[in-house]
Amino acid sequence: MAFAVSDELLGTFVPVAVYWVYSGIYVLLGDLENYRLHTKAEEKAKNIVPKWTVVKGVLLQQAFQIAVSLLLFTVITILLVIKDESGAAKPRPSAPVIIAQFIVAMFVLDTWQYFMHRYMHVNKFLYKHVHSKHHTLVVPYAFGALYNHPLEGLLLDTVGGALAFLVSGMTPRTGIFFFSFATVKTVDDHCGLWLPGNLLHVFFSNNSAYHDVHHQLYGSKY
Repeated sequence: MAFAVSDELLGTFVPVAVYWVYSGIYVLLGDLENYRLHTKAEEKAKNIVPKWTVVKGVLLQQAFQIAVSLLLFTVITILLVIKDESGAAKPRPSAPVIIAQFIVAMFVLDTWQYFMHRYMHVNKFLYKHVHSKHHTLVVPYAFGALYNHPLEGLLLDTVGGALAFLVSGMTPRTGIFFFSFATVKTVDDHCGLWLPGNLLHVFFSNNSAYHDVHHQLYGSKY
């Protein structure tokens, strides 16, 4: 008997696996000093949080995201149009529709995160008690991308991702690719490396060098 894994489960767990695999690649490339934005000595001196603490913080946030994702997919399956009245699965959307959904989801997620992130810098209470946890990594590295206060993780990543999924109308299968791409992007933004030929640096101006400036004590707020 063949073992089948649902798109809902894949959409929940694949982005988590992508996070650690892609981060692991950057860890292995961390000895390429010529491509580092900061030396290892700077990273050790400026970052006040041990890496094991960062790992535990990220795992906690991912556990919460998994729970929310499973709940979201369950609700979508029951209430929305995954199946028609006969119980048969509806046809998959066409390629142009998937591309449009991808673009809409990117716009929604990026817009939501930008303004929420901006507000956490403007509001002194939220910055001090919530967002400053992420900025304890003055020299960012790949697997620290999701090292946030739980409230920030909920508002920016979990709620933002749910809104992007719902507003775009994408299916759980499309969600596998969208959230995996979003994961790759955020890990890349925090990787602390500037590697030649990186396509994300070609197509996006808010790349690892840009985000590195933001993490510095003298960096821009947003």
